[in-house]
Amino acid sequence: MPILLALDASSSACSAALLLQRDGAEERLVSRFALTPREHTRRLLPMVDEVLAEAGVSPAELDAVAYGRGPGSFTGLRIAAGAAQGLAYGLDRPLLGVSTLEALALGAHRRHAAEHVVTALDARMGEIYVAAWHCRDGATEALSAEAVMPPSRLRLPRGPGEGGWLGVGSGWALWDELAEEVRSTIDRCLIEPEPAAEEMVLLAARAYAAGERHAAHEVQPIYLRDQVAWQKGG
Repeated sequence: MPILLALDASSSACSAALLLQRDGAEERLVSRFALTPREHTRRLLPMVDEVLAEAGVSPAELDAVAYGRGPGSFTGLRIAAGAAQGLAYGLDRPLLGVSTLEALALGAHRRHAAEHVVTALDARMGEIYVAAWHCRDGATEALSAEAVMPPSRLRLPRGPGEGGWLGVGSGWALWDELAEEVRSTIDRCLIEPEPAAEEMVLLAARAYAAGERHAAHEVQPIYLRDQVAWQKGG
């Protein structure tokens, strides 16, 4: 099994996680997570050092680096992408970008056994980043494309049947702006969860096993808003 590192700064939270398995031992996941608004630059790399030290792994042992590619905070996405790109360049390792919305969905599945999840993040300017997911046996399947839109425009895929939808993420704070047909299909909302590297490293492991690899210069945050540009390192 490869040794993978993931880092994220896409929201008010900052996190890092390491996934490894050595010498036939059980899979081990080491992570750090903290709500650190406006302190991501100061906190992110020390978190990386902490998870590596706790796991007894040197940077040279990493097989790949993953990062929260968005959508999310423009500044936070740049911080995480830049840090991941720097690590990948220095170690000559591939990069894997992980969806923040998918990480939220996997977190809801792991912690609440949710199968049908709609993840939504507050995108400011009266909009939300949103996508719908089917989660089963630790895996996620997208039921809609990730999009940015006013809450009033959100429409969900055909009803999931028994169990209904679980809404997760800061975007659900805009509940009153949603259409009644959407509100009527949501069984429960969890506004507090933030995207976390712990789920991102699990998603990255599946992508890595499927052969996904990207060079360091291909780092590409996903903003979903066309007017925001990312200048790739060269």
